[in-house]
Amino acid sequence: MRIGKQDSAVTSICTSDADSVTVRGLDLCSEIIGKLDFTSYFWLLVTGEMPSETQRFLANATLCAIAEHGLVPSVVAGRMTLAAGPEAWQGAVAAGLLGCGSVILGSAETAGKFYAQLVAQAAEQGVSDHDAAMAGIKALRAEKKAVPGFGHPQHSAGDPRALRLIELAQEKGVAGKHIAMLHAIRDTLPEAIGRALPINVNGAIPAVMLDAGFPLAALKGISLLARTASLIGHLQEESERPIGFIMSGAAAARIAFEAD
Repeated sequence: MRIGKQDSAVTSICTSDADSVTVRGLDLCSEIIGKLDFTSYFWLLVTGEMPSETQRFLANATLCAIAEHGLVPSVVAGRMTLAAGPEAWQGAVAAGLLGCGSVILGSAETAGKFYAQLVAQAAEQGVSDHDAAMAGIKALRAEKKAVPGFGHPQHSAGDPRALRLIELAQEKGVAGKHIAMLHAIRDTLPEAIGRALPINVNGAIPAVMLDAGFPLAALKGISLLARTASLIGHLQEESERPIGFIMSGAAAARIAFEAD
């Protein structure tokens, strides 16, 4: 039974033979290993092109910005999984990544799609960023959806990671249509919903990376790659200084039982 598209049986990423491995047209051993940093290699793998120095710089900054933020749900899931199955590091990493959805980490992808849509609409309709932002916010509110990339339970005065990434993009001369739309949304929020909200890191990441030329479809990969590094760090600590069962016990003590 044929399912899905069947007429493009090709890949352009990697091939190998008895003597070599070729990745995106480069010999892995002579042109990549020992010569290319991992952030540039990541960009090459995703886009098929080597990043410019500015693209590499901003991708590197973004990966550093989103990798670690303490005992967030993905980390808790990973550490508790390792506590229960210390032989299954891959399962613990997977447990952490599986929790990267539209609220945590994956919200950068949701935000990026929203900003890109508004940028396209502003251009197609010949309206200002403010008007496009207002229409977009109203559409979200009509569906009782949050405005992606705004608000933070801890950094209520402004997410320092977001501010730094935007500052770096501006310093590098990369701030373009998506960062402009991000700021238009920020400036429109008080009028649209009656209060201001700070830009969070998952708002800054897509705006900066899209303006830098990273593909929209791969935005979630930024957060997944960064958080994988963090998870490995937490799992190494869990193997030496375990807190997984402590967190499990704290949850059991904190949550009251209520009979149906």
